[in-house]
Amino acid sequence: MNQYIITDIHGCCTTFKKLLKKIRFSKKDELYLLGDYIDRGPDSKGVIDHIWHLQKSGHTVHCLKGNHEQMMVDALTHESAQDIWFKNGGMETCNSFDFASGKSPDKYLDWMDSLPTYFEVGKYILVHAGLKFGVKNPLEDSDAQMWVRNWYHNINYNWLGDRYIVHGHTPRIKSDILKMKDELEERRVLNLDGGCVFGKEGYGELVCFEMGGGDVVFERGGE
Repeated sequence: MNQYIITDIHGCCTTFKKLLKKIRFSKKDELYLLGDYIDRGPDSKGVIDHIWHLQKSGHTVHCLKGNHEQMMVDALTHESAQDIWFKNGGMETCNSFDFASGKSPDKYLDWMDSLPTYFEVGKYILVHAGLKFGVKNPLEDSDAQMWVRNWYHNINYNWLGDRYIVHGHTPRIKSDILKMKDELEERRVLNLDGGCVFGKEGYGELVCFEMGGGDVVFERGGE
């Protein structure tokens, strides 16, 4: 059994499917998705539908909530939160769900709202954005787990012990991700957000990490 981690798909459903095919994801494996399934890319609804399809067909897929799922939930329940969502890729998601036709996204919102914000899998702590240190238990701050940035300098290695933190949320270029993977034993943290939906130089990769062997696989994104 392989245990895979992927994060920040951002509506790139075709890329997501290609990456799963590349790693030969099967019903014997486990897949952990760290949030941000939606926004910016062309097919946010398709990403969630494919996740549900995998689960219904007997694949083991575990999902976390990212800040973009939280933004969508907030925007569709509180009008005051719509502007920030639209500025961060929400319009592409509206088009993906065909809101103009009057179709209800309620089952998608209920699913997003119910997602946890971290997993502990063996020696790995999986989270969308990161952990807020300086508090008694960083695992209790769900907002930070979806939103925090620039937190590496605050890592409490005594609290972390021999565990590793794997996250996304803040895009990194491919070479940086590979460097972090090579230094994982020392740094104890790995960012897998390759900026799949961004076309800027060095970005544009959907990234998969296998917890058992430590392999990192890239798939060029945007679709």
